[in-house]
Amino acid sequence: MEVITTHVNADFDALACMLAAKKLYPEAILVFPGSQEGSLRDFFVRSTIYVFETERMKNVDLNRISRLILVDTRQASRIGKFARVVTRGGVDIHVYDHHPPSSDDIKGSVEVVREVGAAITLMLGILREKDIEITPDEATVMMLGIYEDTGSLTFSSTTEDDYHAAAYLLSKGASLNIISDMVTKELTSEQVFLLNDLIQSATTYTINGIDLVIATASADRYVGDIAILVHKLKDMENLDVLFALVRMEDRVHIIGRSRIEEVNMVEILVEFGGGGHATAASATVKDLTL
Repeated sequence: MEVITTHVNADFDALACMLAAKKLYPEAILVFPGSQEGSLRDFFVRSTIYVFETERMKNVDLNRISRLILVDTRQASRIGKFARVVTRGGVDIHVYDHHPPSSDDIKGSVEVVREVGAAITLMLGILREKDIEITPDEATVMMLGIYEDTGSLTFSSTTEDDYHAAAYLLSKGASLNIISDMVTKELTSEQVFLLNDLIQSATTYTINGIDLVIATASADRYVGDIAILVHKLKDMENLDVLFALVRMEDRVHIIGRSRIEEVNMVEILVEFGGGGHATAASATVKDLTL
């Protein structure tokens, strides 16, 4: 059995990569290793443009997996129960990822790894090399992946390849109207309260000549899409380095953003079991207070 999966808290880039991988491995089944980000769950509820046939994690017999295709991640700590498949041995592993290396990276017989703004940019290059066509609906989903992971092509991690990929998807009929509806959303009342807490608590520290801001907030229950709040705070205050620590239930979510080379976010947050990029990374810490 072949399985295509991605990281927990899957986002649009992860979804787009799973869709692209399905075109490369048509016999494989799509399985999310855990929960998805709120924006992605909302997309599944609202969208009628594409039907995704995914299998539930609880219905997958891990012992029957002969090939595991990982997209948008290669960290063992970020794939949930599929980490058991990796350590079991005797499984053919294929990796497609755009994140920088980390200490728990998984090795595969096939590894396509390059640091571009969005992982779907890598996958799209392979589809084009193989002359595999995509529909307008598929192009829309893939463009959502690029827009989300590159901040609508504005993040400093965005590369020339991401722009070329976006142009190609537009030529294939990607709907900018749908993308605009999904990317631009009003904040919920809970998000507004959290954003206010982050603004009020934001404190600037100067470390080795670098100004960085640490902001904290708390919520008694889970609030989705807190990365959006961090982006808003960073842009509102024009911050070069920002760490947002948000306690929700029994966990503290750490989200880091950096605009400068001196602060590499993934190197810092990997110490907390997280991952990401030099400019944007996150981690979740259990059983500790803010």
